[in-house]
Amino acid sequence: MSWLKHAFAIDPPGAAEPTEDQKPVVEKVCQEVIRRRMATPALIMLETFRPLNFVGSQVLHFFHPIVSAILTTEAYKHFTEFLERRGSVDYLCQRIEQLDDEMRKKNKKSKTEESASTQKVTKDG
Repeated sequence: MSWLKHAFAIDPPGAAEPTEDQKPVVEKVCQEVIRRRMATPALIMLETFRPLNFVGSQVLHFFHPIVSAILTTEAYKHFTEFLERRGSVDYLCQRIEQLDDEMRKKNKKSKTEESASTQKVTKDG
């Protein structure tokens, strides 16, 4: 009867941390979202489908042949397993927001430096 004790167990609240195998794959997906400047649409989609994240992970299993062109089979398996966990959406949203903030700070810093060098050139010229 010990199996019954865990029959209705749910994951603890909050963000789910990916396993060591899942972490590089999840990071790669988040980095791709940021690289393509799709943070806002990705966050909206994740928040919209939060109640269906397990169903969504099962849909990814269905689309495996198509997505395997982007990810390796093993990486794809790790990503879908991560999405099956209750807090995976929280983790993905937090990580995308962190990476987006880092990119914005980096862009702002480079624009400030570029502006300062342009002003120096016009003063010298």
